Amino acid sequence: MRPLHERRVKTPRLTLQTAWAGEGEPLLLVSGTGADLRMRPGPLDGPLPDHYQVWSLDQRGQGRSDVPRGPYTMADFADDIAALHDALGLPPVPVVAISFGGMVAQHFALRYPEKVSRLVLCCTSSGGAGGASYPLHQLQRLAPEARFSAQLAVSDVRHDAAWQAAHADKLAPLRADAARRLARRVADPQRLRGAALQLEARAQHDCYAQLHRLRLPTLLCAGRFDGIAPLANMEALAAALPQATLQVFEGGHLFLRQDRAAWPAILAWLAPASAREGDQEGVAHE
Repeated sequence: MRPLHERRVKTPRLTLQTAWAGEGEPLLLVSGTGADLRMRPGPLDGPLPDHYQVWSLDQRGQGRSDVPRGPYTMADFADDIAALHDALGLPPVPVVAISFGGMVAQHFALRYPEKVSRLVLCCTSSGGAGGASYPLHQLQRLAPEARFSAQLAVSDVRHDAAWQAAHADKLAPLRADAARRLARRVADPQRLRGAALQLEARAQHDCYAQLHRLRLPTLLCAGRFDGIAPLANMEALAAALPQATLQVFEGGHLFLRQDRAAWPAILAWLAPASAREGDQEGVAHE
């Protein structure tokens, strides 16, 4: 794994733990529910830093970032990204966002279109009439083993109870990883509180009715077997966004790991930056 450069960034409302890797044009990478920069390998270990200077962060309530008093809103998460962008002195940047990060990125781009040059949204949903992602907060009521099994099944709809029974050997490393992540949270009550506040905000996500105003070149990446952000939700995003391109990959919610074509496709779409930025209109004002 490549070394990460870590930096704590103080913004007007809270201090955020960030990390960056790579050189070149800056890019913001916004990860999903419960993401923690300490958990490796992570998105910064993928191919993006081979082409960009990639910045990522622990979102409020997660990892080593502050855990402010709740409740949190999706606007809070978007404003945190904007404050980080300002603190780093970045120009308009490409934003690659995954799952919950994709929800945050929608709000960020709508609220701060001048900070975004182009947008990649992976395995996410708009909420509202465009469809909500699976209510992960409901899984928190389950015992750890039941939660692991349920989340595996919804993450990839092919991995139902019958599949799990027939592939017990493949579950061991996945179960160990889930236990490792849970142990880190349980050891820190503040992080447990932050995780609950994040899930509560996630449950309120809805920006579908505003998406027609977002006139940024946008790549939508979907997993064909994703039960958390179903393909129908990604198709609704594609229909609502004026400059969207939808690509479907062979995998579930973790298609970025499952389909080797995913990252090369994202990099190929990001590459012609000047042509895309020349067409940028930002957010339409009514």
